[in-house]
Amino acid sequence: MSMLRVFAPRPLVIAALHLPDFGRLRDKGMAFLEDYVASNARVFAQAGVPYVKLQDQTREAGAMAPLSLAMTAALGRFLRREVPNIGLGIIVEAHDPVASLSVAHAAGADFVRLKVFVGAAMTAQGPRTGMGAQAMAFRSGLGRDDIAILADVHDRTAVPMSSENPEFAAEWAQKTGADGLILTGANWADSLARIDRARKSGIKRPILLGGSVTENNVGEALRAADGVIVSTALMRKDASDGDVLRWDADLCRRFMDAARG
Repeated sequence: MSMLRVFAPRPLVIAALHLPDFGRLRDKGMAFLEDYVASNARVFAQAGVPYVKLQDQTREAGAMAPLSLAMTAALGRFLRREVPNIGLGIIVEAHDPVASLSVAHAAGADFVRLKVFVGAAMTAQGPRTGMGAQAMAFRSGLGRDDIAILADVHDRTAVPMSSENPEFAAEWAQKTGADGLILTGANWADSLARIDRARKSGIKRPILLGGSVTENNVGEALRAADGVIVSTALMRKDASDGDVLRWDADLCRRFMDAARG
């Protein structure tokens, strides 16, 4: 399976690069956004981070709006060209696997992250049901099995609407076809416990820890999981919303040094 190359880097670190909410942009056009994604992606690449995840944050009640889809795809393609020495992932705020995979296809991304892949969850935007079957069918139709699907299992930003435990939901996600699973508990201890229970229950897919990872605990995280997703811990403490450069080069280097150690 060609998507297994996504999981090859060691240490496997994915840095989330959050885009501004396109619905709230006022005085900043594409030139600013291109500078923003390239500048911050270079910080990650120069520190040795193998992947950046471009994260759309435009709040939408239904499918991804055409403007959000077009802008995210264009910025992903631009990032791929300007910073070719880092891998690329895509996540969209809308509950829309077709849009997510379409953006990844157009941008030349390596993977997508899908939040409610199986089961059902109540989110800030309302109830959402598992998108796994739709995602798998659309990816197959695209002929892009090389775009890996990383599926969250009981993401902590939502409340499950059914009673299955996380390891049972992880089995659902594995059987539905997710290439990798993202487990994140309510706190650090809960995250590690969920990963341990998933392994003991027979989960064979790669598992990534999706939150609260810092330079101080990344070693422990990588002993428990196959990879980590990080963002806030690497951000400049003095950054403001209007700044082009939001992530700290020194923090990124220190984090990767700790991950390698």
